[in-house]
Amino acid sequence: MPFPLPPRDPSGLPRRRTLLASAAGAALLAGCSSGPRDSGGSGNSAKEEESAGGSPSVTERARARAARESHALVERYDAVLAAHPALTERLTPLRAEVVRHMEAFGGTPTASPTPSSAAPASAMPSSSAPSPSSSAPVSAKDAVAALAAAERTLADSRAAALLDVPGELARLLASVAAAGAAHAYLLTEGAR
Repeated sequence: MPFPLPPRDPSGLPRRRTLLASAAGAALLAGCSSGPRDSGGSGNSAKEEESAGGSPSVTERARARAARESHALVERYDAVLAAHPALTERLTPLRAEVVRHMEAFGGTPTASPTPSSAAPASAMPSSSAPSPSSSAPVSAKDAVAALAAAERTLADSRAAALLDVPGELARLLASVAAAGAAHAYLLTEGAR
């Protein structure tokens, strides 16, 4: 037995329920905008549009933090490359990607050290307490494992930070976090 269709008004106009459902849907869509817009006549610059989802200070702080974290990771790569020149072919492309990430966040790139120029810095006695980001483990396998752990930790922290930043920066953080996870995988699988 077929289900009978509800009767339509002879006028062909939409019913009250249809109008109410449409209005509710429109209100939900309007509530899902990317943030408040400046309706003044001055126009929005790219920086104002980027920070529309949060205060500019939150966005700027998140960019600066991400650039510093990428810079610290570049320093870790440099320390490992200085201590283990045999890993140069394997680590140089990953280091170059981390430098690009740092530049994307607004950091300034650092020159790639040569093993001879960076070796004295890593050969300092441990009693002088070098920072953990600039010291490399003794064995190459341990050094690569430490880099993989650093990449994984940084990727996880960037993925967690996605909820606190607006649109474009969130997309950049997501992309760089995915690249960091891929680096951790490559470093881990290459050691096997």
